[in-house]
Amino acid sequence: MAIDFGKTTQDYGKYRAGFPEAFFERLTAFGIGQTGQRVLDLGTGTGTVARGLARRGCRVVGLDPSGQLLAQGQQLDQSAGVAVYRLMARAERTGLANDSFEVITAGQCWHWFNRATAAQEIRRLLMPGGYLVIAHFDWLPLPGNVVEATEQLILQHNPAWRGSGGDGIHAAWLYDVAVAGFENIETFSFDTPAIYSHTAWRGRIRASAGVAASLPPEQVAQFDCELEHLLRQRFPDDPLVTPHRVFAVICRSPRS
Repeated sequence: MAIDFGKTTQDYGKYRAGFPEAFFERLTAFGIGQTGQRVLDLGTGTGTVARGLARRGCRVVGLDPSGQLLAQGQQLDQSAGVAVYRLMARAERTGLANDSFEVITAGQCWHWFNRATAAQEIRRLLMPGGYLVIAHFDWLPLPGNVVEATEQLILQHNPAWRGSGGDGIHAAWLYDVAVAGFENIETFSFDTPAIYSHTAWRGRIRASAGVAASLPPEQVAQFDCELEHLLRQRFPDDPLVTPHRVFAVICRSPRS
C-alpha cells in the first residue's frame, strides 16, 4: 500500500493530536529537554515533538522526506513562536555529521523506517552517551468504542490497511535498539484521553495512512461522508473522548 502523507498536509497539521504535555514531562526525568540541548527529530512530519522540545529551549532539527509536511510544520512553528531548523531527508541517510546530537527522537514514525539501517545511522549521529527516544501516541480500539467502529469503516474502504487492532505497546522496538548496540534501555507507557469534536475526529482519520494518505480523493470523500453518518448515529456525544496510550523506549548510545 503506497503511503504519501503529503496528500494529507492540511488535515495532518490541523487535526492530528501531538504528544501530550505529560510525555515531555516524563522525558525530563531522563535529562531530555534541557535548554540548549541539540536534538534531531526524525520523521518529524508537521513537528509536534520538535515543537515540544523547542519550547523547552532545545536546539532542534526536524527531518522528514515530505516537503509539504515540513512546510506545514514551519507555519505551525511560527504560530507557536518557536524556531526549528527543518531538513528534507530520510532517517536512514540524513547527510548530517557524526556525533552531532545529544538527543534523537522518533515520534509516531519508527515503523515507517528501515529500522536496522535507521538505528545504525542514529548511532553515527549521536554523541557518546546520547539519548534515543522512540515513541508512539496510539488510539485504542476497545470493544464498542468509536475507535473500533472507525477502524472497521477504514477496513471496508481499504482492506490493505494494516493499522487496526493495536494495543499501543511496541515490544519489537526493544529488540531493534538492543541489536543496534544501544544501552540502558528503558520503557514507559501511560494512558490518557484525547478529546475530539466530530469535525476534528473526521479530520484526524482523513489524515491517517489508511485514508487520505493512500486512497484516491473521491474515495476519501465517500469515506468521510460515511464516517460523519456513523458518528451521528452511533456516537452522538460531541466532543468525543477517545482513549489513547503513550509508549516510549529510551536508550543511550555507548559511551565508548
